This record gives sequence, C-alpha cells and structure tokens, in this order.
Amino acid sequence: MNKKQALSAVLILIVTLVLGGTLLEDSSLFLRLLFGLSLGFALAKGSIGFAGSVNRAYRRGSTQLLQTLMLMFVVTAVINAGLLLNSDINHYDLWVNPINLGLLLGGVMFGAGMSLSSCCATGVMVELVSDVPRALTTLLFFGAGVFIGFPLQATQSWITTTAFSSASFTGKGVYLPDLFSWGPLNGYFMAVLMTMILAGIVVFCAKKYENYRRANGSFLGVDGEIARQKMTARGTEQGFTLLSIDSYRQWLGNLWEMKTTALVIALIFGVMMMSTGAGWGASTPFGIWFAKGLMAFGVSVDDIANFTHRPTAMFTTPFFSHGISVQNFAIMLGALVAVLFMGKFAFSFKLNHSPKQFALFALGGLLMGLGTRFANGCNVGALFTPIANLSLSGWIYLIFLLVGGVIGNRFHQAVVK
Repeated sequence: MNKKQALSAVLILIVTLVLGGTLLEDSSLFLRLLFGLSLGFALAKGSIGFAGSVNRAYRRGSTQLLQTLMLMFVVTAVINAGLLLNSDINHYDLWVNPINLGLLLGGVMFGAGMSLSSCCATGVMVELVSDVPRALTTLLFFGAGVFIGFPLQATQSWITTTAFSSASFTGKGVYLPDLFSWGPLNGYFMAVLMTMILAGIVVFCAKKYENYRRANGSFLGVDGEIARQKMTARGTEQGFTLLSIDSYRQWLGNLWEMKTTALVIALIFGVMMMSTGAGWGASTPFGIWFAKGLMAFGVSVDDIANFTHRPTAMFTTPFFSHGISVQNFAIMLGALVAVLFMGKFAFSFKLNHSPKQFALFALGGLLMGLGTRFANGCNVGALFTPIANLSLSGWIYLIFLLVGGVIGNRFHQAVVK
C-alpha cells in the first residue's frame, strides 16, 4: 500500500467533488462529473477497453476480455429493457442507429484505428494517466478525424439514411422489440433473448478461437488476466473483513476482476439512462476540442460552423458547460484516482515510442475519428449504447469492428516488424 499515493487519490477526489459541486453551472453537469469519475475508476480498475478485446485476442490469443464485454452487453440490455418496458420510448434518446455503408466502413476504420493506437475513444482518456505521449498523439488526430468528418456526417446520405428500419424508428434504424412485437412483454422478452443469443454466439466463437490458439502453441496469455486469477484465489482463501488492509487492497489497492468491472459499468449505464434519458457517448467532444484549438490559432467560429455544418453554439460553449466534455474529463480523473489508489502512478512525458510508432498512433487516431462520423458513434456510441438500447445496428457494427481490428493488427505487424 502506497500511503502517499492513496492520500493523493483521496485529496483529488475531494477537491474534484467540491469544485464540481460549487463551480459547475447546474446539477446535470455535476451528474456528468460523477458518471465520468465512476466510469474512469471502473475502466482503470478492470483494465477493460474495447481496443484490448481485439488486440489481446490477435496478439496474445486471449479472448477473456471479449467474453466479458458480452456479459456487460447482456446485463446492460436487460437493465434497459426493464426501464423501457412500461415507458414511452419517445421520452428516451435511444441510439437506434442507421444501418448503411457508413456503419460498415466506420466499424472497419474504428477497429483498425484502435488496434494501431491500442486505445479507443474512452480509452484515450484513461491512457492520459499512464502513457501521455501516445494518448496525446492519438487524441489530437482523433479530434482532427472527428472534425474533418463533421461535414460528411451532416450531408452524406450513405451516413444519414438507413437501409432497414422498424415500426418505432421508421427511416432511422431497427429496434429489436419491434421485430418481436407479437411476443411476450411487447417484444422485449424476445429482444433480450436475441441479445443473449448473439452474445452467446460471440462467446462460443471466442472460446473456439482461444482453444485453437492454445492447441497450436500460439497462446501467450495476458499478464494482467493471469494476475487477476491469482488475486481472486488469494481473496477466496482470506475471506472478507470490513475496514481491513486486505479489503482495501481487494477493492481499492488492486485490480478488479473483469466481470466485476463489467457489472459495475452496466449499473452506471443503467443509472445514466434513468437520470439523463440517454446512453453513453464520448467521441463528438474530441472534434469540438479540435475546433477550439483552431479558434485559438485565429480561425473564426463562423468559418468552422460553415465547414462542419454545425451551429456556432456547439463550438462557443465553454468546456465545463458541455456535459459530455465534463464527463470525458472526469473519466481521466477517475482513472487517475484508481491508479493512485493502486500505488502505480508514475507520470512521465518520456518518449518510449519510435517515430514509426507515433505515426501509427496518429493514423489510428485519424481513422477512429473519421470512423465515428461514418458510423454515427464510437465503440460506446455505435456499439455499446446501441446494443444496450436493443438496436440491431450495434451487432452489425461489432462484426465490422472486429474485421477492422484484424486488419489494423496485421498492418501494425507488417510496419513494426
């Protein structure tokens, strides 16, 4: 236990809550602060990242993270179905995204980009705590990609229109309960069952792949996953004692099991849906931040608004008055608090990567940024939230995200060998 770092974590948390509670304009912004802190803390404690699900499978042969994400998707979908069952869905901002060429291309591009940068939209905020040069490079070019993609997202029919739609979202996308409206619970039972089946197929294929890698001797495993298994065994032997050093280490001082993290994030998502009426998004602020950077160098807000086909208010709103910007910033703080509690914080700007690797990080960020505009979201906005909201688009996006992840890893392998 690193007492100095643990004390720093407590102080940062207290200062953040006090300043947020007193300086943020309204309660909705403070709520976003809480969501960000919670998500960042959970993501860092569980080392859960969407990029890792592909990279670990391709590079190490382990599909534990991918399987865990399927658990998270199912649990969150069940929570969402419970919220929506006896509610007017028009009272929620459900992310039932269009199914079109943009979704497919965006999935491939984002999958390839997150493989090259080894992080994703939320992951880049978490990585700012541990690998600043890589995270900043990725973030800069991610923002550029989002910014460049704004006008395409606003004007291109292959991004805005959908090839398929259902009754409740005519011309928008496919809402699974609509497909089973003849079934129990107005289609929600079958929609959740279909979500479980699709997740089960992914888990089955993932296990088959991992067994194949084990059989041919190419399975390498992931150090963090092995460490978790050992910690779980020790925790079972020691049992639980409230307010003990062992309990501190288990819940604050050590990594969490990935399944624990998945359940925590599902719970946070459920509370987010209940309190805000919408799911988790992350990528649009990166384009806004990039635009603010251009404005700092003298580019007029009117020129930016005309280029992006977005209102000027989108770029003139102060940083801490924009809910998702606050949430993204808080994700970084939450991750910092988690790392400090674990006693593993070591801030450094040391360049541990080669110029070739930095070029890959930049390319990865650009691909992810553009991909979010094509697919109308990132790994949370086009994958997690749509699946949780019972949209078919999320599952289609997942397929092309995985394809892009393989392409990105092969390209990475060819460049850095």
